[in-house]
Amino acid sequence: MEALLKQAGRRVVGTKQVLRAVEEDRAAHVFLGKDADGFIYHRLNALCEERHVPVTVVDSMQELGKLCQVDVKAASAAVLK
Repeated sequence: MEALLKQAGRRVVGTKQVLRAVEEDRAAHVFLGKDADGFIYHRLNALCEERHVPVTVVDSMQELGKLCQVDVKAASAAVLK
């Protein structure tokens, strides 16, 4: 999955884009930063559970940003179908 996160065309980064991808049934797998804002974390986790999208929790938003090859922290990211 980490390799997929590095492919820019196969993923989205950021809560708004991830929420949209899950709602539109385009997300295959979601990654959440453990230290993301509680509201974002729980909202996205609940939506993924409802839509049966697997979720992986990453140790930090900093680490998730690095995995996605962006220069900022990332609260969430999704690999697309």
